[in-house]
Amino acid sequence: MIDIITQYWQQFLWTDGFETTGLAITLWLLILSAIFGFFLAVPLAVARVSSNKWLAIPARFYIYVLRGTPLYVQLLIIYSGIYSISWIQSISTLADFFSSGLNCTILALSLNTAAYLAQILAGSINSLPHGEIEAGRAYGMSGWSLYRSIILPSALRRAIPMYSNEVILLLQATSLAFIATVPDILSVARYVNSDTYDSLNTFAVAGIIYAVVSFGLVWLFKIMEKRWLAFLS
Repeated sequence: MIDIITQYWQQFLWTDGFETTGLAITLWLLILSAIFGFFLAVPLAVARVSSNKWLAIPARFYIYVLRGTPLYVQLLIIYSGIYSISWIQSISTLADFFSSGLNCTILALSLNTAAYLAQILAGSINSLPHGEIEAGRAYGMSGWSLYRSIILPSALRRAIPMYSNEVILLLQATSLAFIATVPDILSVARYVNSDTYDSLNTFAVAGIIYAVVSFGLVWLFKIMEKRWLAFLS
């Protein structure tokens, strides 16, 4: 293992000399997918709990489909399937976007994590103490002002423990990026394995990197929980 780390540590961490690889790409996938997924999940969650069926039904259908199908299949559809559509290829902007494995991977991860996070937030919204909502209404809040000032801030804070699990699962899901020829940690490990034929130590190094990042995320979310959920203790 020491020999592999000594020889290939740059590829595992950030570059092979020509392009960004390894941990740097994995973190880039994680951060962008988490951000895009979050901003998509919030309106989805609001629509999911809405009493308006024209909002609730499409949101529930989206969440059901994205949670009910493997991310592997979703990535293949986005990376291989959509680009094969003739009218997509006829529009240069879309063709350029879907011809990039990195773009397709970020899109697939964002759409997938948005579905899971939307369900988490919807459950958090539904479990809010009724007194908090009534207090907001007593101040004259309604509609969007009630969501902006009372419901969403409280629901987001209460969802932090569950969201931390989703982010860690998202980190692990980035390992599918090799399907779209994205040089993430696992892609580097596959290359090193083909070069050294030392599967045990090569994939052990990759596993250690994933574990270290996971521990860092757990530590970060523990700090967030301690700060923003102190009122529940």
